[in-house]
Amino acid sequence: MCGIVAYLGPRQAYPILIKGLQRLEYRGYDSAGVALLNGGLHIYKRKGKVQELLDFAENKDQSGNTGIGHTRWATHGAPDHINAHPHSSGNGRIALVHNGIIENYALLKTALEKEGHEFQSETDTEVLTHLIEAIQERDGLPIEEAVRIALTRVVGAYAIVVIDKEDPTKIVAARKASPLVVGLGKNEFFLASDATPIVEYTNRVVYLDDEQIAVVSLENGLQLRTIGNEEQTPFIHELDMKIEALEKGGYEHFMLKEIHEQPKTVADCMRGRLSADEGWIRLGGLEEFSNRVMQAERFIIAACGTSWHAGLVAEYLFEDLARIPVEVEYASELRYRNPIISEKDLVIAISQSGETADTLAALELAKQKGAMLFGIVNAVGSSIARLTDAGSYIHAGPEIGVASTKAFTGQVSLLTMMALSLAHKRGTISNSYFRQLVSELANIPAKIQRVLEKDEQIRYIAAEMKDHTNALYLGRGYNFPVALEGALKLKEISYIHAEGYPAAEMKHGPIALIDENMPVIVITTNRSAYDKIVSNIQEVKARKGFVIAIVNEGDTVIRQMADHVIEIPDTEEPFTPLLSVIPLQLLSYHIALMRGCNVDQPRNLAKSVTVE
Repeated sequence: MCGIVAYLGPRQAYPILIKGLQRLEYRGYDSAGVALLNGGLHIYKRKGKVQELLDFAENKDQSGNTGIGHTRWATHGAPDHINAHPHSSGNGRIALVHNGIIENYALLKTALEKEGHEFQSETDTEVLTHLIEAIQERDGLPIEEAVRIALTRVVGAYAIVVIDKEDPTKIVAARKASPLVVGLGKNEFFLASDATPIVEYTNRVVYLDDEQIAVVSLENGLQLRTIGNEEQTPFIHELDMKIEALEKGGYEHFMLKEIHEQPKTVADCMRGRLSADEGWIRLGGLEEFSNRVMQAERFIIAACGTSWHAGLVAEYLFEDLARIPVEVEYASELRYRNPIISEKDLVIAISQSGETADTLAALELAKQKGAMLFGIVNAVGSSIARLTDAGSYIHAGPEIGVASTKAFTGQVSLLTMMALSLAHKRGTISNSYFRQLVSELANIPAKIQRVLEKDEQIRYIAAEMKDHTNALYLGRGYNFPVALEGALKLKEISYIHAEGYPAAEMKHGPIALIDENMPVIVITTNRSAYDKIVSNIQEVKARKGFVIAIVNEGDTVIRQMADHVIEIPDTEEPFTPLLSVIPLQLLSYHIALMRGCNVDQPRNLAKSVTVE
């Protein structure tokens, strides 16, 4: 959720913090704030986006070489000036920023109030700040030791960064179940929730592990310890991220840019993993554990949101092609029903950020039960990537728009290659059919580009839909998850209520909603169920429904019935989700824009959900 950034070094901290917060604003944008050390402790914070903070601090003292910043997605307490981070201690010595939830904050707060502590905000974060203060004052401890002891009393999830005005050449950070990365420059240090604010300054980073405390100081460099006070050796990663990937590149919004990047990102996902000419697929993360994966009796896919929809596509792929039984689970529910998981299962976690709290919790449960863990993530070095036994990156590059687009097609591309590889090894499809599918999969990026060329037509259809308050998305087979994803996109960024349904299920309830005011978006590219989908459209039209159909190029039957059709190139049925989802992404984008919605930062949402 929230975004954290910090700096220690010879430069002025404030410009670095502000730029970092702007890069991290996709993680939360209810409020923003900074704390600077320059002989004293100066805290500036405001409700709203980072620009509100910039305006507020314009004529204030912005000097200082040490500072921390925060952009918030509210959990405890309303999004206002008082609840905004950073929070300070009662004695005004300590400032702290926090991403996560302190579950036992109420008990800690009661105990601290009995000791005379007074609180200004409704947040759990301020409680932690006062707890550190109390321990530091009671025992006369340096800030890093006070933080360590305080965290032994904390229950919950956190990434925190702490500064002490009495020790201005030092920053203390810690994490548990929320991401935090340390960037190593030349005699300077950068800390952030992810690498996006850091890559501009250095490509050398250390990803903190759970229950690790990092101390960076100008005197001693980076030191790592556990909460149990065991010294640890940092493992330095080198980032492969271009700063251009974090800019809009001439597009009006990140979401539009990311939609149009998909021919490239899908091709990047396949690069080095697929050869159409030679007819092979090789996934490094899969090959290394091939025997164990092949012996798995069942795949369990755990994910949330758009990633869950990618998992539903994978269910069709694995069962259809590789003949492996699959269960797709909401990660947020998996561990609450005492699931049957054993060492015979492969648990596949899908997450763009690799930090989704519910998915991580599901993995921890699966690990306890002895299952093999396989991660499909976008963010290199993320928590899921490090927790799982094996996995593959989708290589989509940073996704800044809160509504996921290119990550979805990257996930589906990776899962498609995985299903094809396993099908070939298991002998569940013929060699000739395998080569045919591999060859066609290699053509998908170019076909996505052809769909993107329909943008003007889709914009016109969006104008027809924008004033409706509800929408129904229908799909069958491989396209049922796409219907769910299309509905989710519309909800996320335009705030229009929408539902995705299997087309045949429409008759079992939703058909009661259909009249001339109900747009029905039908994905009709399935060859195997074409006649049935035609019947579904006829049922909608008989009730005066407004039909928008996604059809294969050259379709003539549905064109006669639908109010609007959007053509996509013909492809093998298992690959249709990679094409049929593109018009739905564009449709949602244009509708949201016409309704005056914030496309990149929709209300109440954050990119990475790091709290349960």
